[in-house]
Amino acid sequence: MKRVDRIASMRAAARAWRAEGRRIGFVPTMGALHAGHLSLVTRSRSECDVTVVSIFVNPLQFGPDEDLSRYPRDLDGDVAELESAGADLLFTTTPDEMYPPGFETHVVPGSLAEPLCGASRPGHFHGVTTVVAKLFHVVAPHAAYFGQKDFQQARVLQRMAADLDFDLELKIVPTLREQDGLAMSSRNRYLSQAERRVAPELHRALLAVQREFDGGERAAAPLAEVGRGALAACKEFRLDYLEVRDDETLRAVDRLRSGGVAAAAAILGTTRLIDNVLLGDAVRRLG
Repeated sequence: MKRVDRIASMRAAARAWRAEGRRIGFVPTMGALHAGHLSLVTRSRSECDVTVVSIFVNPLQFGPDEDLSRYPRDLDGDVAELESAGADLLFTTTPDEMYPPGFETHVVPGSLAEPLCGASRPGHFHGVTTVVAKLFHVVAPHAAYFGQKDFQQARVLQRMAADLDFDLELKIVPTLREQDGLAMSSRNRYLSQAERRVAPELHRALLAVQREFDGGERAAAPLAEVGRGALAACKEFRLDYLEVRDDETLRAVDRLRSGGVAAAAAILGTTRLIDNVLLGDAVRRLG
């Protein structure tokens, strides 16, 4: 696996591959890699000629009271994981190169970024769209791969790619889970042993929503209340939101038709966990 740590070097590699007619797959990450990230690498390798992974902890997407300084970092471990997974190139850079003195241009996302995590973390998706737009320009991929766990982020980025005419496919890959159902996440490293035992209850609350939907319930409010009630039984969690929304627009609706998304965020100890399940035909629309 080749490693580059400058934008100019990444651009040169991408230009050479494109000149050779090779299809470039791209997996953007913030490091602290786990099997979920590696599943994106595997998907990219199955569909593309070369696979690029970036590791960059993006300061623009962290609020002033969030965990930028303690976000888990393990570059040596990440390199070993990526070499084992068969990635072709690792691109790393620094905040100073990504956002040099005088930087002042940002991507401003639209309505998809307003509810759910957008309401809880003001400015978060401005930071996400800005850094991903820059990475798309630098890496010049034909396809980019994101996990379903960050479902709202993926929908925001799909919209950005379409609106700004990026010449690429954006793929959303199903969430990879631990054996007890917990969605894999770099932030799971923050959990104490006691919190880790409790953490799968977030997914179980969403599965309760899915069971109600599969049983015929289509009204969004009762579906969401089922999930909130299930999570309320676990006193260790502080609920941020648990909502049932249209899976394409993320708008609140009175009733679902063929499907939707049940999405949740909750705080366990000092760790904010997010998860979602797709309902009905939303699985087919995943992308």
